[in-house]
Amino acid sequence: MDRQFWYDRWESNRIGFHSSKPNPSLVAHVEALSLNEGDRVFLPLCGKTLDIGWLLAKGYQVVGAELSKIAIEQLFAEMKITPEVSEGEDILHFSAPMVDIFVGDIFTMTRKMIGGIDAVYDRAALVALPVEMRKRYTEHLVEIMNKAPQLLLAFTYDQALMDGPPFSIKDEEVKSYYEAPYTLLKIDSHEVPGGLKGVCPAQEHVWLLK
Repeated sequence: MDRQFWYDRWESNRIGFHSSKPNPSLVAHVEALSLNEGDRVFLPLCGKTLDIGWLLAKGYQVVGAELSKIAIEQLFAEMKITPEVSEGEDILHFSAPMVDIFVGDIFTMTRKMIGGIDAVYDRAALVALPVEMRKRYTEHLVEIMNKAPQLLLAFTYDQALMDGPPFSIKDEEVKSYYEAPYTLLKIDSHEVPGGLKGVCPAQEHVWLLK
């Protein structure tokens, strides 16, 4: 899987992964991050998720990273916000009050570029990456986020029944990536209503990394 996979999904509007409402697990567990009003929350591989508008309404600043320019143009259009757009080396920066979205390869993004982050909400990044990319991603995220606390959503299911993304990620794998820099606590685990993509039974797990 490479960048073109996601470019193609957005260009052809094959975005079944996009939810029409804020994620229930975020709504239920955001308080576990102990955020204050005005704190900056980073969403890797954010797409045009409605979680962004929900976090803004709660008074948090949102910082996102996304490969697809189409996704972020749609995000701002749907929020009825006109951003300022600046271009760096291989990165576009969409900026508006309380919102900063960086469009490009997350692996080229730096701590200096993104600025200080108070928490990470990973709903769609780790589960979107094939196994050969996950260790590199998690190490990079820890570095550019300066070990900010994290709310991480992951799924487990029989991978033989359905190809990812989202991929199935077992507890042991989450621990292998994050138990060194963080204290890990699984704060919720529940069945995905109707199964994952309506194809196979799955569980969603909510992890708090501090």
